[in-house]
Amino acid sequence: MTSPLIQLNLPENFHIEGILAYHQRDKQQLAERIHDQNSDTPGIDKGIIWQGKPALIAIRFPKHNPTSKISQATAELLVDGPSKTTEAELSLLTERMLGLHQDVALFEQKYRDHPLLGSLIANNSGLRIPTVASPFEAFSWAIIGQQISVTAAISIRSRLIQTAAVLHSTSMHCYPDAEHINALGYQQLRNCGLSDSKANCLLNLSSHVISEGYFSQNWLKALGAENVRQTLLDLKGIGPWTINYGLLRGFGWLDESLETDAAVRRNLTQLLQLEDKISPSRTAEWLEQFRPFRSLVAAHLWEMG
Repeated sequence: MTSPLIQLNLPENFHIEGILAYHQRDKQQLAERIHDQNSDTPGIDKGIIWQGKPALIAIRFPKHNPTSKISQATAELLVDGPSKTTEAELSLLTERMLGLHQDVALFEQKYRDHPLLGSLIANNSGLRIPTVASPFEAFSWAIIGQQISVTAAISIRSRLIQTAAVLHSTSMHCYPDAEHINALGYQQLRNCGLSDSKANCLLNLSSHVISEGYFSQNWLKALGAENVRQTLLDLKGIGPWTINYGLLRGFGWLDESLETDAAVRRNLTQLLQLEDKISPSRTAEWLEQFRPFRSLVAAHLWEMG
């Protein structure tokens, strides 16, 4: 077991609560274990598959100290078996999971006086968009969550993790990667609660990840952002919402519109004080003014509850 350990400086208004809350949605905590801010060591333990091996990334945050303007998080990667993981690779993974590459300061400076968005920013200063450990996890979660409630999606996700049964030496489950999903096959995915179309879609995506390197850096660089979207749209069962959500949670891309997201539309209707729920087209039109930060606007709308 290898364990690189790194330290990362956190911005002054880093929104720890939002990061912890996102990873705490699954109450079974099969592949995630949250240590809240009342703990001696607040943070996240996350079971992942790293370089084909079960691994656990342990991120720890400092306890709240109102007199300190500079704080650091630590991250450690525990891999079952030999690993050549570098500190740079672990830094990149951790920074992406915590949203540290997101230019939140510029976003807040630009829109803090906006007549509607300004109050949301004031209430949640420092809010960032947490991403999951891998793009495949983000896209598989988006496929699972298509047109069902979050509660139902979490239940299916839990069954999927249990069925894949990839365990780290600490007994933490690891979220299955494309190879493990592909190995489960159609019937086991159906037994987890996935519909026929979602099971086939997830298997198709897994096959493309394995055989054609989808989501790799080389794939992204070769295609470019817009071609990435079109390539994914060509896969049966994957539409604009799945792509926007997957790119947001998998890569931390900040200019995803999410105009079809039910919570975004519901809360925007409330923010604009409309009598009838706003349409996706009007939502997209309203979000357009916030390019290239539409995803951060969506995050603030989600926080409205």
